[in-house]
Amino acid sequence: MVLCFLIHTLCPVSPLAAGETRILYARVFGPDTGDGRDFTPEQRRLVQKEKLHVVARQVRSTVGLSREASGSLSAEPVLGEEAVALGEADRGVFSLGNGEQFPDRSVVLWLGVQSLAFTLVCRPHENLLLAEGALRNIARHCLEELRLLGPGAEVLLKSDRVDALLHRLLPHGQLLFLNHRFAFSLDKEIASYVSK
Repeated sequence: MVLCFLIHTLCPVSPLAAGETRILYARVFGPDTGDGRDFTPEQRRLVQKEKLHVVARQVRSTVGLSREASGSLSAEPVLGEEAVALGEADRGVFSLGNGEQFPDRSVVLWLGVQSLAFTLVCRPHENLLLAEGALRNIARHCLEELRLLGPGAEVLLKSDRVDALLHRLLPHGQLLFLNHRFAFSLDKEIASYVSK
């Protein structure tokens, strides 16, 4: 099961400090698994928000190290070149220990596409190849259909469309095995929804 999905920035955004990242979209799947403490709903929301920020900062740091080690520089986004950007995307995986951010051990898969990162946090027993395929599929739809790399792209204003994508591609946080026919019908369904 997928625990959460994030879209966040990799490069500093003007009001942020150089080492900060901004979460543009977050979706947590499953019930709220508290750590036994009695929190008000507002306190639970703030704790969850901080946990997601820690994951986003770790991904940003990992992507930065990966890009520095490979010598690749972040290119300027070009509208219409989403497939090329996705093909050149950095990707990776790392593990979070018991109780670090989530109650149990979890695995973080990330995909760094220019200045954006797409992140999935999964349970450790999940099929990581299937999770990576799902992450690439979600990123492809977000980039191509929602034009997230374009100038002035506002992910916050398109959150309902990202929700619809996740509802079809990760229903209730479950990874789907997709054959070509089912994937094609999903692509058509998503394209017709996004074009509305």
